[in-house]
Amino acid sequence: MPVITIDLWPVSREVRVELIQKLTKTASEITKLPPQTFFVYVREYPAGAIGVGGTPLSELVPGAGAPPR
Repeated sequence: MPVITIDLWPVSREVRVELIQKLTKTASEITKLPPQTFFVYVREYPAGAIGVGGTPLSELVPGAGAPPR
């Protein structure tokens, strides 16, 4: 049971679906394991709870603090 975890700020449902599909496909191709064996976890954090270089991401990336569509 391979597990892929990605942590990021809130994104739309469409982005989550695309991440899950493409991460699974790529990992399956590389490892030669069937896609059905992969678990993908998308963990979302508020942009204000992510810091880069001592600055909240919400102040660095325009729109990162906005709710997903």
